[in-house]
Amino acid sequence: MAAGLAMTAAALAASGARDAGRAGGTAPARPQAQERTDAVEAPGRKRPPARMVSAPVRIADAATVRLLRRGDRVDVIAAAAGPSMPGGQAPEARVVAAGARVADVPRARESSEGEGGGALVVLSVPRATAAALAGVQATSHLAVTLC
Repeated sequence: MAAGLAMTAAALAASGARDAGRAGGTAPARPQAQERTDAVEAPGRKRPPARMVSAPVRIADAATVRLLRRGDRVDVIAAAAGPSMPGGQAPEARVVAAGARVADVPRARESSEGEGGGALVVLSVPRATAAALAGVQATSHLAVTLC
């Protein structure tokens, strides 16, 4: 078997030298395997998926959270906390996380129900979205819609 491998290696080396002679006498500077890798990394290639993290989020309406199950997809919407706008208009709402996957819906402990209301849900989101969710929770009421 070792002799067969040695013969195969010699044949490949000889064919590489012969091809180099046709192209001007010099062997390629890098192996063909590297060239295939470069072709895969060419412009226009899709970026690798973002690293997902778990983000605990307190949703203002606990009843809505009870509708959620692990694996559901939701949009998280933030509306500024505080008094409504002049004329009785609701505060402007914006989508903070679109299509976030529900990773867990922790059971509410009876003792925590009076701590600011709402209910906790854990979402699987990209790291940047988790940071945005954490920031907006300090100043806004959050709601979810099922996708």
